[in-house]
Amino acid sequence: MSYLGVGVSPGNVPVYHGTNMKVLDRKIRITELVLRCVILGLGVLSVVLVVTDSQVRVFFTIQKKATYTDMKALVFLVVANGLVAGYSLIQGLRCVVSMIRGSILFNKPLAWAIFSGDQVMAYITVAAVSAAAQSAVFAKLGQPELQWMKICNMYGKFCNQVGEGLASAIVVSISMVVLSCISAFSLFRLYGGSKIKNAHW
Repeated sequence: MSYLGVGVSPGNVPVYHGTNMKVLDRKIRITELVLRCVILGLGVLSVVLVVTDSQVRVFFTIQKKATYTDMKALVFLVVANGLVAGYSLIQGLRCVVSMIRGSILFNKPLAWAIFSGDQVMAYITVAAVSAAAQSAVFAKLGQPELQWMKICNMYGKFCNQVGEGLASAIVVSISMVVLSCISAFSLFRLYGGSKIKNAHW
């Protein structure tokens, strides 16, 4: 009966605010692009800081060189940040192309692919940062109960540069979590919008 106008009132008819939605879409896309650029830059910085970090100490005429490969957690951190930086480069280019073409909204399969990729990368970066942070705590404070030494007392320069790389990785991880929330919002909004359209028609 709604098509005859019976039972329809201004209170139960959905109203579209197309201009507001376009502004919101543009802000979301710009935020996404900025975050992906931050992730790309800091991800590369983290990899460079950790990979190029090394320090040589001499113990009784024996030289011992500390590198990131000595700690598996740092290797995981480097691989994770390399992956997320490459992924962000690809997604950032997609954002730029879509903004140039003016196509803000995208289809559901693409939205699902972006959402899934962002979720996977967020989990990987969080896991890598957690593992590296735990190793950093052991290196800084040691573990007297297990007779683990404070490695940073002997390799201070190495630990400081690793700390800088880890700080960059933490920002990357947080940014990736925020991005995964944005992609989730963009995905599920497509389903919510279809319901509104169906109700409107």
